[in-house]
Parts: sequence; C-alpha cells; structure tokens
Amino acid sequence: MIARSKNGNQKPPLIDTHAHLEMRHFSEDLPGVIHRARNNGIMAVLTVGVDLPSCRRTLQIAEMHQDIFAILGVHPHHAANVPEKDLVEIQQMAQHTKVRAFGEIGLDFYRNLAPPRVQRERFRQQIAMGRNLNLPLVIHSRDATNETLTILHQERAWEVGGVIHCYSGHNEAAKRYLDMNFYLSIPGIITYPEAHDLRKVVNNLPLDKLLLETDAPFLTPVPHRGARNEPAYVTYTAHAVATLRGQDIADIAAATTENARQIFQIDKPTGEDH
Repeated sequence: MIARSKNGNQKPPLIDTHAHLEMRHFSEDLPGVIHRARNNGIMAVLTVGVDLPSCRRTLQIAEMHQDIFAILGVHPHHAANVPEKDLVEIQQMAQHTKVRAFGEIGLDFYRNLAPPRVQRERFRQQIAMGRNLNLPLVIHSRDATNETLTILHQERAWEVGGVIHCYSGHNEAAKRYLDMNFYLSIPGIITYPEAHDLRKVVNNLPLDKLLLETDAPFLTPVPHRGARNEPAYVTYTAHAVATLRGQDIADIAAATTENARQIFQIDKPTGEDH
C-alpha cells in the first residue's frame, strides 16, 4: 500500500540528497532526468563527485541549475589513484558557493578497490579538509562500521557533522552516528523485501535525523528495481518510509526536506534554470 498525503497529493516536495548525475549513465538524457525529477516534486538534488574529473563535471552541472547542488570529494574506491595535487584542486573547488558538503569520503572494505591503509589515510585527510572548509561530511562506509566510527571520533568529525550515505547498518551503530551529529540517509534499499535490518533502523530513527536519497544511477527502488535509478524515484523511498512508520507521506516529506535544507543550507525551493 502506498502512503498518501492528507490532501491526496502524490507529489509532496522532496530532496534527493545523494545522486551521481555526472556519471555516464546520464550522459544521453540528463535534461530529461532533471525534468522528470522536477515534475515529481523533487525541489533539489545533491549530486556527488568521486574523483577529480567527476568533481569537475559535478560542479559544472550544479552551476547550470539552480536546484542542483554539488558534493565534492574522493571516494574510497579512488583513494589510491588520486594524487595530492588532485586533492588540492578538489579542496579549492569545494569553496564554490554551489558546493554544500565534502564527500563522499570514507572506507569500503567490501570491494577493497584501494588498499585499506591508503583508504584510512585519505579518509582522515579529507575529514580535515571538510572541517577546514566548515562543510558537512558525506560518509561512505561498507564493511567498515567500527573503524569508520573510530576515525570520525578521532578526527573530531562531529564539529561539522554530516550524513551517513546509504545507511544499511544496525540500530546500535545508528545511535553512535547520531551522537556524533550525523544524519542517516535512506536509499531505495528500504523497498527491497530482504531489507529487514534497515527497516528496523528506519522505524526507530528520530524523524529529525532522517534523509532520503537515490544514489542514482544505483540502488533503484521497487517497482523499478533492475533499471537505472534517477532522482524522481526518491518518491518511492519516501512512500516506503511513510508506510513503514505509519506516518503521512506529507509529514515524511516535510521533515526530510527540512532536514536536508538544514544540513546542506538550502534556504528554499528554487525556480527555473539560470
């Protein structure tokens, strides 16, 4: 059953707090993707770079659209092949007014596409960069929860706070992240039948610490699972969260939108392109 708003509106205003619009998956129809997002009530999208070339493209897209904002950083998958000069350039780019967070940074010990030692070094280095820029941090953590929490604590990440992107952990870890001034961002995984642990977390999560995301083009929610994800589909995640928590979709939309505005300093819904 799809949760409905009190006034029957199926398109409550939402913010997709994490997408990758710069990826090749959107190279042929990005204008259409953005148009569909707007038509589905998505008032803003945060698009995320993962290395220097993608950060450049991310910022370019954000500059072209008033309702798209950039998050820049080096993903743990790229930790070993991004030289210091690239990090310096990303740090300089992150001073742009359209950049609202530093990320997605963190640890990924599931795929281990970069040596763990290098991932740790880059993670610590980029937390410091985000703190120096006074930007919230967007954290990627996969099969690395305890070490992620330890490094965040040691590097005083709570001073700027941020977002645990694509949260998929347990209640205990969720509470520890919340204690360090982080929001938890929920992806389309919440619509998957096997996502039992995530549903427990979402059911117990304080509403003022909840965000929604697509991680487009990945993690497409039901009923489009298996196809390319896009920001318009964050509506399915919102409905799933509302249904799970037994709350009105309008209340979920209002709360998650306000949370996103606060952490990313998005003052109000924006209009047309420049």
